[in-house]
Amino acid sequence: MRIVVVCGAGASSTFVAVKLRNAAAARGVLATVEAGSVSQLDSLDGIDVVLVGAHLEAGVPALRARAAAVRTAVAVLPPVSPAALDGDRALDLVLDAKAAGV
Repeated sequence: MRIVVVCGAGASSTFVAVKLRNAAAARGVLATVEAGSVSQLDSLDGIDVVLVGAHLEAGVPALRARAAAVRTAVAVLPPVSPAALDGDRALDLVLDAKAAGV
């Protein structure tokens, strides 16, 4: 499964991506996790789930519309500091979004 974590500039998403990778490995979930910024989402092809920072939630409806065309799920992170976010919680969001196809 390919997961892309996005935030405004890409710095916060790096913290989340590391935690998400660790949680996936601990649970035996095969995942490639990348960090980036919204500006890098020109193409969603090949991405299974986009995990979006809470501060970008206003743009999620448009992202979901684009993502639906290529069967990419979109989930929004809770509004907490990336340092405080638990990797297992982020992984649960990804898995739930993938299962629901949202």
